[in-house]
Amino acid sequence: MKKQQSKKRHRQVFLAAGCVVALVVFGCVCPPKSFRAVKQSREGRAMNDKVAVVYSKHYQINVGGLEKLHSFDIHKYAKIYLALNTNGLLRPEDVFVPDAVTKEQILLVHTPGFLASLKDSKTVARYLEAPIVAAAPAGLVDAAVLNAFRYATGGTILAGRLALKHGIAINLAGGYHHAKPNAGEGFNVYADMAIAIRALQKDGLIKRALIVDLDVHQGNGSAVIFAGDEAVFTFSMHEGDIYPIPKEKSDLDVELPAGTGDKEYLRQLAEHLPKVIEAARPDIIFLQAGCDTLTGDPLARLQMTTDGIVRRDAMVIDRCASQGIPVVMCLGGGYSEKAWRVQYDSVRRIIEKYGLTQRRPYRQRSPTVKEKLYTK
Repeated sequence: MKKQQSKKRHRQVFLAAGCVVALVVFGCVCPPKSFRAVKQSREGRAMNDKVAVVYSKHYQINVGGLEKLHSFDIHKYAKIYLALNTNGLLRPEDVFVPDAVTKEQILLVHTPGFLASLKDSKTVARYLEAPIVAAAPAGLVDAAVLNAFRYATGGTILAGRLALKHGIAINLAGGYHHAKPNAGEGFNVYADMAIAIRALQKDGLIKRALIVDLDVHQGNGSAVIFAGDEAVFTFSMHEGDIYPIPKEKSDLDVELPAGTGDKEYLRQLAEHLPKVIEAARPDIIFLQAGCDTLTGDPLARLQMTTDGIVRRDAMVIDRCASQGIPVVMCLGGGYSEKAWRVQYDSVRRIIEKYGLTQRRPYRQRSPTVKEKLYTK
């Protein structure tokens, strides 16, 4: 019996490793043209000199289809990028493509012990809440999974710099607000917004920052990282009776009961947002725009509509624009099949209001078969 179990275990490891190798190779050499165009780090074009979009082909996690077993759709970033492209809102060459975050930048927030822990597949699997990852060799986990998080974190850093220059920057990933200095959790590895803030401070580009966290789950990692730091204000508006339990203490936490819909949510945000901005006096705002507040999300019980979430994000972006405060939007969570579409609608609205001088600057087209398969 033990021999059979051992053989079965070895087969699982072999299959998992084989899937990772195959997909790493496939992802490197066979992406569609629209994704090859956003593979190498480079400058893009801020639309109307006001809106910069940040994205990289490296945000894509491919582990032989096993990534689809997780509740989070890691392909939503690619779906949003592709929809913006095919619907004529931006060209691949408009997109700013980031470098991966560096070790030195990671250590502005995380501990050396945390970095060492990422060499253990079982530990990474626990951070990601993805048990299957524990079966893969650490080197392949790093190449196929952690590398995507490093590029997404580099994207948030780049978006911070672009927001200071142009006003509004959107990273089509990021918002990993559960990661703490010495551990990841909740599918979050690197605390990208915190790392970006520390990097901007280190470079003397900002002194003060505000995180407006509107994900349905509390930004507990951000709260821990910036506890007692008067230069960074953390505001989290979330459902009160779900993960994380117990909650950490942000500078301001607004807890909402299950069943809260658009009207009450937007009323609360309209009440608190101006006060938070006044108290924080930020040089930059990071908006964590998770759409798991959507009705029917499998990991939460708020009842916002797509229109409500678009209006929610607009409330923050429009206030920043009217007050001349640079703002970075990160996409955060969202676990329903509609999540990518909701966030696409929100990003589209921002581009159409602030980034375009005409409604459709480029020709619309249908996605190719290869693009559909790549983002499925």
